[in-house]
Amino acid sequence: MKPLGAKAQGRSGLRATRADERQPAVIHLKVEADGDGQRVDNYLVRVLKGVPRAWIWRVIRKGEVRVNGRRVEAHGRLAGGDDIRVPPVRRPERPAGATPAAGLRDLTDITILHEDPAWLIIDKPAGLAVHGGSGVAAGLIERLRAMRSEDRFLELAHRIDRETSGLLVVARSRPALLALHRQFAAGGPRKHYRALVLGRWGREGTTALRFPLERLEAVGGDRRVRVVDGGAPAETRVTLLGHLAGDPGRGQPAWFSLLDCQLLTGRTHQIRVHLSHAGFPIVGDPKYGDFTLNKVLHKQGFNRMFLHAFSLSIDHPITGQRCRFEAPMPGVFPALPIRPAVAPPPAPRQVSR
Repeated sequence: MKPLGAKAQGRSGLRATRADERQPAVIHLKVEADGDGQRVDNYLVRVLKGVPRAWIWRVIRKGEVRVNGRRVEAHGRLAGGDDIRVPPVRRPERPAGATPAAGLRDLTDITILHEDPAWLIIDKPAGLAVHGGSGVAAGLIERLRAMRSEDRFLELAHRIDRETSGLLVVARSRPALLALHRQFAAGGPRKHYRALVLGRWGREGTTALRFPLERLEAVGGDRRVRVVDGGAPAETRVTLLGHLAGDPGRGQPAWFSLLDCQLLTGRTHQIRVHLSHAGFPIVGDPKYGDFTLNKVLHKQGFNRMFLHAFSLSIDHPITGQRCRFEAPMPGVFPALPIRPAVAPPPAPRQVSR
């Protein structure tokens, strides 16, 4: 004869077992050779397919991710053989034969200009973030990983702003990524941007803008930068490419100018802040531009920030050969004749704070 309550206890135990089976388990990951030296957050984004970066950052901050039994920061570096403990993560189950979500599957607006076993050179459209986070469910890198599952390793070698279009480099192997990081840190690549600005740029030749920059505390993930004495050194070299007459009768400025901007340092929002501080904000810049005029111009078809990463000269990460890439100018940019500036009295070639 069964003890009173034995059946109920058995049912309770059965329910607990089934519940346990439904619960995701703690994960232990062993860092392989291709993860040696990689940031903790970037490694987890790569190996935990489909898990949002925001969730990874949150559990790291809470101390739920441990490396060899110890708490880590998101920017901490891993070594081959490290043990990473990850808290239970529940991924949405995908039916057999299902394809990535439409938002990830659509790569028609992303142009791959060049690829080989070391890297991808991409022409990024304006309005697409390079990675998810801060309210962005999936950026360019997540979309690439979703569609190129044959690529075991895809990592951003650098970043450009969401509002900026143009050249972006993605590494396809860990050695390539490290080599590219060393190049960018040393300032080896030559990066040129095209910017359409408000006003008539009248300086002849190339002008060096040297304004020190300071990053402000982020509010809700929003990054801001300002010019301030004692900030990080930053230099942008600016050359006039052409002028475009505006239509003040329609609320436009009297003149627009198309500029070539070469980055000698790579500070956050550097070109945008330098040009705005010099009195020539970029058309459509939502953070450092002329907000009232932006609204007027938006209704007239100027419906983006007019900054484009146009050319990049960089050493191949494996062979060391110097390579140069160009991303065609977007069709929304006005077609301006390339001609020398008709300048008022010569201005100083260098502008510093």
